[in-house]
Amino acid sequence: MNKPLSTRSGGRAARRAARATALPDHMRPIRPGMTGGQFRPLSDADMQKIHAAALDALARIGLADAPQSGIDAMTAKGVELGDDGRLRFPGALVEDVLARANRSVTLNSRDGRHDLELSDARVHYGTAGAAVHMVEPDGKTYRDSTLQDLHDAAKICDVLDNIHFLQRPMVPRDILDNREMDLNTIYACCSGTTKHIGTSFSDPSHVAPAVEMLHQIAGGEAAWRERPFISNSNCFVVPPMKFATESCEVMEACIRAGMPVLLLSAGMAGATAPSTVAGAIVQAVAECLAGLVYVDAIQPGAPAVFGTWPFGLDLRSGAMTGGSGEQALLTSGCAQMHKFYGLPGGAAAGIADSKLPDMQAGWESMCSNVMAGLSGLNMVYEAAGMHASLLGFCHESLILGDDLIGQALRCVRGIEVNDDTLAVDQIAEVCLGGSGHYLGTGATLSRMQTDHVYPTFGDRTSPKEWAENDKPDLVEKARQRKIDILSAPSAAAFDPVLDLALRDAFTIHLSG
Repeated sequence: MNKPLSTRSGGRAARRAARATALPDHMRPIRPGMTGGQFRPLSDADMQKIHAAALDALARIGLADAPQSGIDAMTAKGVELGDDGRLRFPGALVEDVLARANRSVTLNSRDGRHDLELSDARVHYGTAGAAVHMVEPDGKTYRDSTLQDLHDAAKICDVLDNIHFLQRPMVPRDILDNREMDLNTIYACCSGTTKHIGTSFSDPSHVAPAVEMLHQIAGGEAAWRERPFISNSNCFVVPPMKFATESCEVMEACIRAGMPVLLLSAGMAGATAPSTVAGAIVQAVAECLAGLVYVDAIQPGAPAVFGTWPFGLDLRSGAMTGGSGEQALLTSGCAQMHKFYGLPGGAAAGIADSKLPDMQAGWESMCSNVMAGLSGLNMVYEAAGMHASLLGFCHESLILGDDLIGQALRCVRGIEVNDDTLAVDQIAEVCLGGSGHYLGTGATLSRMQTDHVYPTFGDRTSPKEWAENDKPDLVEKARQRKIDILSAPSAAAFDPVLDLALRDAFTIHLSG
């Protein structure tokens, strides 16, 4: 039974104060890990065909260029090494690995408040990429990205409700030594956010010192292994159907160090993967299944995320089309295959081919972000801030992306149908002797925070109000928010004693 519609407490100021108060997590209209899966571009028969085709490709074609350590580990488990040097994967072996693979992986945060449970169709949005430029929207310019830019991105992500994790979104091009770049990437990200972080390593030898740094940050090896708060984003394959030798060695080192891995297959449809959406998904699935067998051979039960990341291509020019409808379908189809296998998975969405935070960027980012969430993708990577088909990153777009993802998450939540939401009693009371409208009723006011998502920067004023407010510009509002965030101390900043110890042990390029 609904509350009487006449119930109304306090005035406008009281209601505004209530709306400004953070809701408990269980009452928030959107939150990390909501269940998607409503959108199913593939039928059950389609998924069976993709699975069968992937098994056929693994058994008949296989993968080349595995390091000797990987060859030894996988052949010991039943993978077959051909005279042509290619590893072929018997279907029964792949099925056995799938049967015992993890159905749930938890990616820990450093503070314990932002842990991500990857299972079923729970959806999380975050950043990723290796952009080499920063987008400066005020002057419509591009410049090289720096370590400070990376730290600032982490610091911004830390305060955005709808950015659930940070995978390194850009390369600090002001650090020329690759080892120092890898170590400073970890330092910059960890000192900017306590949310889960994804990073990469350019050489296997960089893993050991990075793990030493992580042990110090965690408070010892045991504490790190109990709650690893960084995962390795690992491009373990070079499509089509070849292992990336050095990346595989990195992966092995990370697994042994207790670091979760993202098995990342990033073929380009029409270039390094088949041009059809179905064919690109088949190849990505086959490559990631090979990666799953690899992980199982190194350490059974090691946490791994099934990272099918096929990208679209504009076949007229050869340019990447991260913001296309085809990209949205590639990602959604991959998300369905993750559910088909019951595996934690991740893929790319939210990418804009547009060079600036404009209308094109908005439609491109929203299209794939909504479809990825509705498909139940566990980890939606590159969901905010990415421009120029992953070449550019923009802090203002990251902030605006938080608003955009909020609306996408509301779509993921879907429509709740029960006696209360069907609202027949409300309709009767309003229509039979009531006010004739639902504005200001107790039922409406009681649900206005729990059912509705309100944009922070999106403008819903009338044209008259907009003009009276000096015609506020969306990007300018985001720029001011960026300044406010970056002018405050980072909540993730290291304790001074720990920071000094890290600076004594490693060459840290960020100023203290």
